[in-house]
Formats: sequence, structure tokens, C-alpha cells
Amino acid sequence: MTRHLHDLAAIEDAIWQELGQANDSSHDWHVGVLATTDGQRADARSVVLREIEPAAKSLIIYTDARSPKVAHVETHPEGVLVLWSATRGWQLRLHVSLSVETTGLAVWSRWAKLMMTPAAQDYLSPLPPGSRIVKPVPERGTRAHFAMLTLRVEALDWLELHPEGQRRALFDADGGHWLAP
Repeated sequence: MTRHLHDLAAIEDAIWQELGQANDSSHDWHVGVLATTDGQRADARSVVLREIEPAAKSLIIYTDARSPKVAHVETHPEGVLVLWSATRGWQLRLHVSLSVETTGLAVWSRWAKLMMTPAAQDYLSPLPPGSRIVKPVPERGTRAHFAMLTLRVEALDWLELHPEGQRRALFDADGGHWLAP
């Protein structure tokens, strides 16, 4: 963990450069924790970053259209994605607005690529995620329940853990700001 970024613009650029590589399964930020709410109770789960569009400040994840997070997004389209990089010593909390797509060209083109891979099985279950089952491996269905979640980044809360001291910054619509760690 070397501390080499000293100004806010360089830190924000470095964050987006790292995010731009997070769809690679070997990247520390490939899997993060997404927290959403149904208005009464918060829920968090691990998600895989599939696509990152730095210019649009958006990220895409895939999900089963029947999952609780989809219902959360439809009623409360805000969330927080938490990422940790042991390599850099960075925690990143992304405050996001969420939207879900279950039909349309964007969804079908991604499904067309995914359906020929083992990962397609995740979206072919006849039961919704979280259903109680008798056997550990339920039967597979024939209909895909593939959906795409787009996370539009509203703010980045960056924390660097470093032996010489922590640093924290917030990047939002008002620009970059240093925060007390």
C-alpha cells in the first residue's frame, strides 16, 4: 500500500480506472456487497460486476428477475455498493440509483452471450432465489429469469487504510471533498 495520490482529482481518476477493470474476475472489486431496502428492512448480498461504464458513471450486474433485490429496486431505487481492495487498501462505498431491465435489446443481447456459458444455470431455476427446497440442487427450468441491474453512481465515498494514517474523500455532484476518516 503506497500512498502516491495526493490530490482529489487524481484519486477520483484512479478510482474510475480501478472500477474500469473490475469486470475481470481477478480484480479485488469484481465482487462487492450491494445493500438495498424494501422500506422496512435493509438487505445486503454479494454481486458480481459485469460491466463498468466510467464515462456514464454506471455499473451493470446480472440477477434473477424474481430476486428480492429486484422488488426492492422497483419500490426503493437507491442502494449502496461496498467494494474492498486488499491490494490498494481501499474501501469504496458507491451510493447508487438503481434501475432494472427484464426485457429489451440490452437484456436480450447480454442473455444471448451468457446463455452459452455455465453461468446461465443461475437464471434457469424454476424457483425464485431464496425458495425453500427439499434437495440442495433443484431441477432446472427451461425459461430464463435473467435481468440486468444498472447502478448509476451518485457519490463515491473512498477510504484508504494505510499504516501512516487513513484518508477519506467523497466525490459527488458538488465535486471532491476530503472527509475525516
